[in-house]
Amino acid sequence: MQLTRLLVTLGLCAAATQAIASREPEDPAALMADLNAEAIQLLEAGIEKRAPQKKCTISNARVRMDWAALGPKERKDYIAAVKCLQRLPSKSDKNWAPGARSRFDDFLAIHINRTTTIHSTGNFLTWHRYFVWAYEEALQNECGYKGYQPYWNWFTHQDDITKSPVYDGSETSLSGDGEFFQHNGSLAATGFVHFPSGKGGGCLKGGPFKDMVVNMGPIRPGMQGLPVSPAGPLGYNPHCLRRDLTNAAMEYMTATNLLNITTGAASHSVEAFQNELQGRFPQGFAGMHSAGHYVAGGDASDVFSSPSDPSFYLHHAMVDRVYWVWQALHPCAARSVAGTITIGNNPPSRDAVPEDPLDIGVNGDILTIRDAWDTMSGEPFCYIYL
Repeated sequence: MQLTRLLVTLGLCAAATQAIASREPEDPAALMADLNAEAIQLLEAGIEKRAPQKKCTISNARVRMDWAALGPKERKDYIAAVKCLQRLPSKSDKNWAPGARSRFDDFLAIHINRTTTIHSTGNFLTWHRYFVWAYEEALQNECGYKGYQPYWNWFTHQDDITKSPVYDGSETSLSGDGEFFQHNGSLAATGFVHFPSGKGGGCLKGGPFKDMVVNMGPIRPGMQGLPVSPAGPLGYNPHCLRRDLTNAAMEYMTATNLLNITTGAASHSVEAFQNELQGRFPQGFAGMHSAGHYVAGGDASDVFSSPSDPSFYLHHAMVDRVYWVWQALHPCAARSVAGTITIGNNPPSRDAVPEDPLDIGVNGDILTIRDAWDTMSGEPFCYIYL
């Protein structure tokens, strides 16, 4: 492969190998910060100096940041932009998605529709990268948001997720827990993992999204007792946003698991990386991606309609951040694809290829997996993480 030969010639693979020399587990938040810093150093040393981009550089790239690092006004601006998307009329074909009422719903609808071809597939990482970027674009271009898409740092507030600024229920959060609803927890990882119920499960108790109306779903909720939409996957089923915050799912957000996918045994190929990140379900291992959805629980526990919870986009920005770090640390494997084009290869399907389309419906043009490999290509992405 010409790109791999170029990277070897430039010494980038050697630089990355040196940067990710074996290390011991430490505080996961500190480890993630170290890995992020290493990723930026590799980009500066390699991409910037040896293969400069005319359109996108470290100095002009968007900088996505931890929600906790944003000031109160910045958080309120983001919340206002999300609410703006929830007021703007839908662009989706009403015959296709009769339940879509807003631009926020347009993103939910396409995720519902594509679920079985964008999870446990070869395009999982790149499709969701493009999806979150398009959401960020909509916040900016349609709702006047001046900031960038923030992420939820999985590796903080692990003892009590209700203290996280994402979920603490304050006016600068994305709301907190739901009202208490008696249920028997949630089944994750296609039923192989059980998370016990928290103290919520019902409609949000307070915060900026207390009165939010979810217009579609759920389709296949993981939380026990959550009724399936009688209107079908894309039908109109208005209901409150439900959450059941649980610390149990945070047990996956460890330094050991992070090291495994960034510098350890599961880091040396995109196949191993994405499978460990998403989860080894038959082995009862939910993975950080799946576990992150079950931290919020409620509507977020449905693999189809999880974007009905605004925290979805902060969670998936963190998924993308980990992918971005992995790519920087493994430049010779960064532009590769593994997996098929159906969820868990069910039904059996062909292998995904770089030219496969990434279709996000009315929310953006069709890109390919290849187009979405590089967050600094300038075509269309130009962003980094701090």
